[in-house]
Amino acid sequence: MKQKLPAILTILFFAVLITYLQWPESHKGSEQKARVTKVRAADAQLAEFRDIVEALATTRANEQILVTTKYADVVKSLSFEDGQSVKKGDVLVQLDRQEEQAKVRELEANLEEAVVQLNRLQDLLKNRATSKSQVDQQEAMTKAIRAQLTNARIRLNDTTIKAPFAGILGFRQVSVGAYLVPGDVITSLDDISQMKLDFSVPERFLPTIAVGQPINATSDAYGEKLFTGKITSISPRIDPITRTLRVRAEITNEQGLLRPGMLLKLKIVRQVESVLQIPESALIPIEERHYVFVISDGSVKRKEIKIGRRQPGFVEVISGLSASEKVVTEGTLKIRDGSQVTVLEN
Repeated sequence: MKQKLPAILTILFFAVLITYLQWPESHKGSEQKARVTKVRAADAQLAEFRDIVEALATTRANEQILVTTKYADVVKSLSFEDGQSVKKGDVLVQLDRQEEQAKVRELEANLEEAVVQLNRLQDLLKNRATSKSQVDQQEAMTKAIRAQLTNARIRLNDTTIKAPFAGILGFRQVSVGAYLVPGDVITSLDDISQMKLDFSVPERFLPTIAVGQPINATSDAYGEKLFTGKITSISPRIDPITRTLRVRAEITNEQGLLRPGMLLKLKIVRQVESVLQIPESALIPIEERHYVFVISDGSVKRKEIKIGRRQPGFVEVISGLSASEKVVTEGTLKIRDGSQVTVLEN
């Protein structure tokens, strides 16, 4: 019996060793089969896709001028303050008009006398007491005086400088008593009820840019506040150096928040269509191909898809998926084809 004991112990040792060596593999297999990975998922769904072009633009007033004088004269009075809002026709500057008024009065008197003379000669012509040539000569003189009077009245009227359109005045550049010559700047006038935006887009966008297309704009001065407008004109020429297309848009500025010279960031909606989309986080790029994990009956299957355009957070799916299929968006690195998963609530 004592001789058989070492043999029995040897057999038991090898049996335990074999069981020990084989146990981890079988245990690992059952563990892997039973393990369920927690993931987050989202449905592939049809959604509105906005194809947007971004650009930068500098604002310009709807109308803008430098107020100047046409004739040399002395400033008699000023009727505005810096930054004042004015209406069309409001008086801004009155020049010294004494010389112009005297000229008008002189020509009015000359015209009155010329008309009297013309009437007298016409009466004499009826009685054949004068010649037709004298009447014609007097008639020509009367017309000349009338034309001079019209010109003098226009010049007199121009000594009163008025606002040609409604807007906001800039800083005053002259004082009462200043002698102005033609071209001297008195102030500026800007109509900011609407703002014009000139910007450039690459020539490849020409087929999808059209007059009337809506635009959205933001300014650093107002954070996320959105200003809306539309494209009003498109240049007929492409810049041969930059290969860009010049576009003009207008934005209503009823509250007067925008001012000329501000930098705006524009977004132009080229087209809106319904396409199949998935979250960008679901994509698994491998070389030039793209895959997703699709969840079905508690397990995942890796599928190759073809993608199209992108927008922040989402990507268009051209083929490989259908609407309502659920794809893994978080946890893709912890799973493989055939893994068991459970979906966490978002």
